[in-house]
Amino acid sequence: MEIRKRAFGLALGIVWGLAMLIGTWWILMTGARGDIFSKAGVFYLGYSLSWFGGIIGFIWGFVYGFIAGFLVAWIYNFVNKSIKVKTA
Repeated sequence: MEIRKRAFGLALGIVWGLAMLIGTWWILMTGARGDIFSKAGVFYLGYSLSWFGGIIGFIWGFVYGFIAGFLVAWIYNFVNKSIKVKTA
């Protein structure tokens, strides 16, 4: 079975982006320290622990998630084709 690369990329991008958005907003609503999320600004240009930063995090999370999902599906399909045993 082959995984559709674009569909898997979109799915992972949405999940990763929502995790950044919801995680950031959750930290802001609960007043937690957010040590891990505050370090995301190193990788995500313009990201900060703010309401608007959550939206920036969603965008960057979507981009990174899409690329990661696309590559995982591509590698899976490549490995699956190369080890597939042909039957007569």
